[in-house]
Amino acid sequence: MMTPHKLRKTRKKRGSRTHGWGQVGQHRKAGVKGGRKVGRHKHLWTYVIKHEPKYFGKKGFTSAKSLKGEINIINVGQLDELLDKLSIEKQLQKKSGKAFLDLEKLGYQKLLGAGKITQAITVKVPSYSESAARKVKDAGGQIFQGQKQTKSEE
Repeated sequence: MMTPHKLRKTRKKRGSRTHGWGQVGQHRKAGVKGGRKVGRHKHLWTYVIKHEPKYFGKKGFTSAKSLKGEINIINVGQLDELLDKLSIEKQLQKKSGKAFLDLEKLGYQKLLGAGKITQAITVKVPSYSESAARKVKDAGGQIFQGQKQTKSEE
């Protein structure tokens, strides 16, 4: 907070040689302490800790789990809706009398087993859960992992 001009030390010490700073030369040509960001690792360290704790950037390390990409998943219960959508858009493929879904081309990496499936379909997906494979097989369909057919379907 600035004090009024008439109350400042410079007004009170008019005519004084040192303005209350002791011997001649003390505080002459000293400048200002906070003009630049020097001393943040030295004499201004407490200022950084108190007022700018994130001044020096990142802390810690990046977990290897976070470096892996996101895995898009789809549940067995959503496959019926996906089939309906693809048939409306006339992009549904049929192989050996069953609807064929290549989930990898559609942007999914994993098939999980939540929900129910009513149609017999053939699904190609990079990875899937056991419950998803069981539900697809119970509905009369098949599931493939990538290019290969798994042993459970042979």
